[in-house]
Amino acid sequence: MARLNDDAQWIILMGFLISFSFFFLALVINQSTVVGQTTAESVIEFPKNDIRDLTSVITYNTNRANSVYVSEDIPVIAMKRTHAVVKYSIKPPQPPADTHAYAIIHYNNGVTEFYENWTSL
Repeated sequence: MARLNDDAQWIILMGFLISFSFFFLALVINQSTVVGQTTAESVIEFPKNDIRDLTSVITYNTNRANSVYVSEDIPVIAMKRTHAVVKYSIKPPQPPADTHAYAIIHYNNGVTEFYENWTSL
């Protein structure tokens, strides 16, 4: 058998190195695209407006006479409209020692889980 000369060996070796580096770069670029995509999706999927609406209704009705009806309706409405499990508890102010109302709000829609401790002023 004829032996390859030194120039041909270098050409074949450089071809292998270049093809391996292309493969490695393609793999790295593919992974960076996946990471960027999932990060962007998690920002888009965060239900900021749903949580704001829920918090505003709960905090508005902390000291109202109809707060019992609201506390029964909010979990049902949240499940029907946004498919989210909402639980909250309100501790009304205890005069004369305490003038603040406290609320603990839990929101979970299967993707996002959110807890909030709210204190009235």
